[in-house]
Amino acid sequence: MEALLTSTLVVALAEIGDKTQLLAMVLAARFRRPLPIVAGILVATLANHFLAALAGYHVAGLLEGAWFRYAVGALFLAMAAWTLVPDKLDDDEGHTASQAGAFMATLVAFFLVEIGDKTQVATIALAARFEAVTMVTLGTTLGMLLANVPVVYLGDRLVSRLPLGAVRIGAALLFLALGVWVLATA
Repeated sequence: MEALLTSTLVVALAEIGDKTQLLAMVLAARFRRPLPIVAGILVATLANHFLAALAGYHVAGLLEGAWFRYAVGALFLAMAAWTLVPDKLDDDEGHTASQAGAFMATLVAFFLVEIGDKTQVATIALAARFEAVTMVTLGTTLGMLLANVPVVYLGDRLVSRLPLGAVRIGAALLFLALGVWVLATA
């Protein structure tokens, strides 16, 4: 249960102001069909984060010892710093698969944009830490949905009212705490 809750919280906070959240807003404005967009986010995130969690789990199984825990702790500390950098949506990412429909455009765009994104890296680290592929995948997917579904439905009204800087600092502090915790227990 700890893996599920931690994964949910980490990704929900890290996702606020992320480029995938901006992508969700663009897709919602373009297609004005929230249900297929949410379904696309769900399927893309499940697939992407499952692969990331699987990779993290296998890396943790291969690498044992205190030095690996130090590497995971350092990864969380790096995530804390990375979270403080606001994302911007690149022009290319806003124009993905405009003719393919809301679901397919969202599915393809979210899967691709998540590759190498901080939430994917966090998923790898969380799976390595907890060695629980299913719970981490479910938690990170839930966190992604918690952050993106309101944006799909409420768009500009929600984003304009959130203090994104404060949320980013909160997420960075969470990653920092996780990094310190992992390093302290190594």
